[in-house]
Amino acid sequence: MTVRIGVTGATGRMGREVIAAAEDRADCEVVFAVNRDPGSGTVGDVTVEPAVEFDALLSDREPTVVIDFTGPGSAVDYAESCAAAGVAFVTGTTGFDEDELAVLEDAGNGVPVLHAPNFARGVQALLNVVGEAVRNLPGYDVELVETHHNAKRDAPSGTANRLLEEIEASGDFTERTHGREGEDPREAGEIGVHALRAGDVTGEHEVVIAGNHEEVRLTHRAEDRGVFAAGAVDAAVWIAGRKAGRYEFADVIDE
Repeated sequence: MTVRIGVTGATGRMGREVIAAAEDRADCEVVFAVNRDPGSGTVGDVTVEPAVEFDALLSDREPTVVIDFTGPGSAVDYAESCAAAGVAFVTGTTGFDEDELAVLEDAGNGVPVLHAPNFARGVQALLNVVGEAVRNLPGYDVELVETHHNAKRDAPSGTANRLLEEIEASGDFTERTHGREGEDPREAGEIGVHALRAGDVTGEHEVVIAGNHEEVRLTHRAEDRGVFAAGAVDAAVWIAGRKAGRYEFADVIDE
């Protein structure tokens, strides 16, 4: 079966990568791509159309799945439209607030919805082991440092927040300390969180676990955005034809 894919944010950094990744696969076809800026031209062999035409394109082009890397506000709008049209929705957008996450949850009642802060397989491996490392080192200090390009809007990154959830579920932690300034010694039970924004860094996450005159560093570094796009297309192919519900990238990897 050929999976028919719609792409949002088509001229953005990730939109371009998603189109390229889908065009490289024999089991996928990009049937439309949209962008909020008018007159966007083409990306690869795909004509980019105005985002205001999104609902009509869902009806006319009949995609199997829409892949989204935009912003929280636009992503939830696209999710609602996909739910109304019966089209599966995959998003790597981060920075959602609780109300926006509730919209994704609602959409998942009608169609399959997969939201992941990171589509790199290596990040999923990191998520799988970080909790075990923290459990095996009780009482050790934990710090998390993440670095991204200077245009990234949300901080900490969605991936950092997901790592923090795993860390907090695995140890006796009571608060997150975001950066330090002045007289600010470490308190028991805190996790230090540091977000760096510089240049064109694709993405790096490092968890430092230290105590007892030793330290463990768990690091993931993405060297090309193509790794995220390939994972998102993997997720789109996997979710095609699934029943309605909320899914994670871990479901794709596990199967």
